[in-house]
Amino acid sequence: MTSDAARDGRHRTVQITIDGRPFDVDPDRHRTAGDLLRLAGLNPNGYDLAVVRGHGDVHRFKDTDPVEVHPREKFVSIRQRAEVA
Repeated sequence: MTSDAARDGRHRTVQITIDGRPFDVDPDRHRTAGDLLRLAGLNPNGYDLAVVRGHGDVHRFKDTDPVEVHPREKFVSIRQRAEVA
């Protein structure tokens, strides 16, 4: 089944947020958590990605996990470790 946008040549995107910053992404493109971290300008070697769902539920992804995006979905980065003074 082909969407109206695909039939008339328009590229369909949805808006998500990563750390409160908006990004437009293609919901049909296969991507990993590492891909989304790089989109936000973060190095997957130092951060993990998590999605915040209803009632404060948080699901953490490994860098190689596939991520299915939905409109207005909220993702956050989680620093893997930090220097302590």
